Amino acid sequence: MKSYMITSDALSSEHIKKHMPDYVLYRDKTNQNYADDASKFVDVCRRFKGVKSFLHQDADLAKKLGANGVHLTSLQLDKVEYAKSKNLEVIISTHSLEEVQKAEILGADAVTYSPVFNTPNKGEPKGVDDLKVLVECVDIKVFALGGITSQKEIDKIKDTGVYGFASIRYFE
Repeated sequence: MKSYMITSDALSSEHIKKHMPDYVLYRDKTNQNYADDASKFVDVCRRFKGVKSFLHQDADLAKKLGANGVHLTSLQLDKVEYAKSKNLEVIISTHSLEEVQKAEILGADAVTYSPVFNTPNKGEPKGVDDLKVLVECVDIKVFALGGITSQKEIDKIKDTGVYGFASIRYFE
């Protein structure tokens, strides 16, 4: 199962080294120096063979800095084609089967689907059974997201057919 670390730490080399995720997203919604820190983040990720770097919401910046891809929000589905035209991998945040299907049709490479487990301020969790049904309905790679804080949650989703899991707190 693939792992997707979501971090607001541009210099997360210790976290990367400790966990060796397959994908890492730099997401810091409040950083006024996001572009500068994103550049440092991409450089850090390059030190780790097999780790793909993703930037949040900005395909142009991801391309400019040489990130592997961009992670778009569910409100940015209209940006998938543009990001793909920049030869970037695209992951979309989704919260319903309809959003996952639309991301797949538009050519996204993967989606995060959330919240699977209870997560502060993220609404009612979808649950493992819902995740399993969703994965069976689509061909796109699906990362389970939301409330994954330990191996316990990973064990609960491993038989769903999900491509991987994404988390902030698991990697802290």
